[in-house]
Amino acid sequence: MRFEWPAWLGRLRWGKRHALVGRPDLWRMKRAFQLQFLRARGLQPGDSVLDIGCGSLRGGAALIGYLDAGRYVGVDVRESVMEEAHRELVRERLTGKEPRLVRVERLDELALEQRFDVIWAFSVLFHLSDDILPSCFAVAAKHLQPRGAFYANVILGEGPPGEWQGFPVITRSLAHYETAARGAGLQMSVVGKLAELGHYSGLPSQDEQTMLVFRQTG
Repeated sequence: MRFEWPAWLGRLRWGKRHALVGRPDLWRMKRAFQLQFLRARGLQPGDSVLDIGCGSLRGGAALIGYLDAGRYVGVDVRESVMEEAHRELVRERLTGKEPRLVRVERLDELALEQRFDVIWAFSVLFHLSDDILPSCFAVAAKHLQPRGAFYANVILGEGPPGEWQGFPVITRSLAHYETAARGAGLQMSVVGKLAELGHYSGLPSQDEQTMLVFRQTG
């Protein structure tokens, strides 16, 4: 007789794994949203994707499964999370898709000698302090195809920063992001609120976040 893990135990293990990058009860929705959003913006299997802050591949696994082999690169600064990402590739049987996972100590160290059709930073920019944020835009500009798009969601507003797993949670104005992006040669546009784009968590603090897109100027 073949042994099978109880369904509830599988859900517990998945939830614990993806709690490394957010609410464990929302990981399925957030995984589906990331692929759905990018496909709605024209992502094709043959496109290349750089996932900044890929974490445990909560969204990255869906992207890897959709993209052709060798078209996904995930980057993160946390060693333990990247170890979990490698295990996720095995669990999801995605090693044959030949994704590349890169850990860096600092984001400005990233130099892949490759440009990407899409750069994706889901729930990343508001965890970057003001002294680190410009380096993220510089990295994006360096790795973005001339007609490529860099998507990232942000929390708009004013107020003191919060904290999540040792990272700040920072609200900023659109003007702040626009200025930082312009410094790296990127032009910013507003895509819309996450809720308008298919992200339904039931939490205004998440659904009311704003998706931005940045493209090369000129």
